[in-house]
Amino acid sequence: MDVTALLLADSRFPGGGHVHSGGLEEVVARKLVTTERDLPPFLHSRLWTAGLLAAAFGAASAHAVRRNVASGHWLRLDAELDARTPSHAQREASRAQGRGTARAGRIAWPAVGKLLAVTPRPHHPIITGALAGAGGAAPRDTALTLAYLAVSGPASAAVRLLGFDPLTVNALVVRLAPQLEAVADEAAATAGADPADLPAPSAPALDLLAEAHLRHHEEEVRLFAS
Repeated sequence: MDVTALLLADSRFPGGGHVHSGGLEEVVARKLVTTERDLPPFLHSRLWTAGLLAAAFGAASAHAVRRNVASGHWLRLDAELDARTPSHAQREASRAQGRGTARAGRIAWPAVGKLLAVTPRPHHPIITGALAGAGGAAPRDTALTLAYLAVSGPASAAVRLLGFDPLTVNALVVRLAPQLEAVADEAAATAGADPADLPAPSAPALDLLAEAHLRHHEEEVRLFAS
C-alpha cells in the first residue's frame, strides 16, 4: 500500500476525524448497539453504503489529480457527491472533516491547490482522494483508505462511548479485511468514470440518524460532532 495512503489512514493524521463517530453515537443513544456483538452488523452496513460511496469518490479524486483535470471536473465531483448525500447533517459533517483534512494536507501536498480554489469546503472523500493522488497513491489504495476510515472511526468511537475492550474492537475491524478489499476493488473499478456514473449506494437509516444527532447535538452536550 502506498505510504501517502497509509499516512491519511493513520489516526494521528490531524484532519479532525476523531470528533466524528460515523453515526455511532446516535445509534448508541437509541440503544441499537449496546454490546460488542452488536457492533459488526453496524460496521458491515456502514462499509457497504457510506464506505463504498466515500471509496468511489476518493478513487475518482485520486485519478483526477493524477490527470491534472480542469477545475470544472472538481465542481462536478463535488456536485455529484452532494446529490448522493441527501442528509444536510451528513453533508455538513463531510465538509467539516474535509476542511480539517485540507488544512492539514495542503501543506504537505500543495498540488491540491486547484481543487481548493474552486471548492474551499470540499467533501472529505474528495479532498482525501486528491491528497492521496497528489502524493502518488493509486486509486485503489485511496479507495481502501477511505473504506477503512468508514469503519475505523465508528469502531474507535465504540470504545469511547461504551467502554468496549479495544483489543476486541480491533479484532472486529481485522475480520472486515476481506470486505474492505472488496469495497476497494469495486470503487477503484469506477475511478475513471464520468462523475455522474459513479456509484450511488444509499443508507436512509444513517441519513435519518445523522439528522437526529444534529438536533440532539444542538440541544445537549454530545461527545461527537456527527
